[in-house]
Amino acid sequence: MTGISLEQAVWLLAAAAIAAPLAKALRIGSVLGYLLAGVLMGPFGFGKIFSSYSAEQLLHIAEFGVVLLLFLIGLELRPRRLMTMRNAIFGLGGAQVGLTGVILAVIAVACGIPALPALFIGLVLSLSSTAFALQVLEERGELTARHGRLAFAVLLFQDLAAIPLIALTPLFAISVGGAAAKMDLTAAFWALVTIAAVVVVGRFVLDRAFQLIARAKVREAMTAAALLTVVGVSFVMLKAGLSPSLGAFIAGALLAESSYRHQLEADIQPFQGLLLGVFFTAVGMTLNLEIVVLEPGLIVALVLGLVAVKIAVLYGLGIWQGLEPWAARRLGLSISQGGEFAFVLLSAGVVAGVLSRSVGEPLEVAVTLSMAMTPLLLMLDDAFTKRDAPVLAFVPPPPEESHVIIAGFGRFGQIAARILRGKGIPFTALDINPQQIALVERFGSKAFYGDATRLEILQAAQAGKARAFVLAIDNMDASLATARLVREHFPELPVYARARNRNHVHQLMDLGVKVIRRETFAAALDLSKELLRGLGLPEREVRTTVETFARHDELLLTENYKYYNDQQKMMDLARSDADTLAQLFSQDQAADAELQEAASAAKQAQKKPIRA
Repeated sequence: MTGISLEQAVWLLAAAAIAAPLAKALRIGSVLGYLLAGVLMGPFGFGKIFSSYSAEQLLHIAEFGVVLLLFLIGLELRPRRLMTMRNAIFGLGGAQVGLTGVILAVIAVACGIPALPALFIGLVLSLSSTAFALQVLEERGELTARHGRLAFAVLLFQDLAAIPLIALTPLFAISVGGAAAKMDLTAAFWALVTIAAVVVVGRFVLDRAFQLIARAKVREAMTAAALLTVVGVSFVMLKAGLSPSLGAFIAGALLAESSYRHQLEADIQPFQGLLLGVFFTAVGMTLNLEIVVLEPGLIVALVLGLVAVKIAVLYGLGIWQGLEPWAARRLGLSISQGGEFAFVLLSAGVVAGVLSRSVGEPLEVAVTLSMAMTPLLLMLDDAFTKRDAPVLAFVPPPPEESHVIIAGFGRFGQIAARILRGKGIPFTALDINPQQIALVERFGSKAFYGDATRLEILQAAQAGKARAFVLAIDNMDASLATARLVREHFPELPVYARARNRNHVHQLMDLGVKVIRRETFAAALDLSKELLRGLGLPEREVRTTVETFARHDELLLTENYKYYNDQQKMMDLARSDADTLAQLFSQDQAADAELQEAASAAKQAQKKPIRA
């Protein structure tokens, strides 16, 4: 790190370790926590640990965190997901960015800024903070509400809109004569060729390359390959005169349907999180807080103007989308702040000559303060208003009706739901997969989007008034988390759980769940019956054999519970199980033979004549 000392590196790591958890505890969001830590350590803070020069150096290095963020955004943009939410993303999101950008641009022109830079400022300030807003919504349990899902769609469109804005920033610059800067046609041609080459390589080469690396089963090699993909594409884009962020986004989008998408995301995420934290810390260091002291009226006007315009636009669009007034207001308040991409774009705008530093610095300060206002505005809304509708996105069953909650509406949960519906027993089905919900609705079933591992979701589903809880979640970790939550907060609620395997059964037993069924056990027994019949065994022997195995396995499952954390003991028990089963089957066969002999003797006795 040129210009960064070891002592400064220690302070940076301390900020990364302390600032985000402390900010989350204070409910102000990790982004704001990093910014405040940067302010305290920067040249305008109390410690002055970093000079203006070292802060600028750190900012250049930490911008790679933004590159990694755009790669991960690209990975998340699977075509199926975009198609499911296309109306909200491109309709509502596009309208928000367009209307907010134009209104703010008009205000900027009225303040004496030329048209192109004013439009750039309007579009930049129309973006909100994805990391900040989603964290605030999730902490308040509003992410699954309809206004929370619409906020997510708007934020997703804003992330998409930031990509071309970063790439096209130089086009907003104006020359001394006021004419727009001309693009070199040759450079534009080679830029298009470079993008096409990246697309072709990503489409036909990257997935095969990861397949070869994965076969080696060397974990660090996959991590290195993931980072090489991002760095390599960014380097190629930079050499072609394009934005490295654009290259990272394209690479991520090309790998969105890859079989290795989750592995790539897991490998990149720690680097992205740390570097993005360093980036926001560096932004905090470079904020010129003297402006707040020298021109407080300007800063207050910028912050209030930005927040007011965004709330007004989002409120109107929320009403247009059919939201209740309270929900439209929450939509506006939750994403009324400026976004993290504003720092990237404003810095890029200053470098490209779109904005002067005297214009960019007050805007950066205003964006930071607008983030600080979001939790305060939401708390004020909570304190001074009463909501006339529940926050969550699904309608709970009527209080007077006892109902069943089904958590997980896949193939297992749907069978229970069909039986309950046939008997006229009301139920509330929850699933976290929107595609699954859309699928079952097409076939006449109804499920609600909700994460059953969250207490507020179970409370809104009236778990305290439910007659039973069917735990049919496919993911084992989520299943155990839900069982733990239900047993802790609703101890009287009977739980009927589906388990994937024996270990899952034992862990559910640890949590006090008593009625557990393994998902494939009954089907496997039925198949075994057919197999034995096909092998020519008598029907009586088939039935006895399978029933004996079922009783023995259920007994063994209970007896082995106390040893399930002892792998060696479980292995020994498994090896002795085959001999035990063989003995049981032999005993059954001998007992069956004795019964048949006794039955035959009784028949013979009945045939003998009775003597006088």
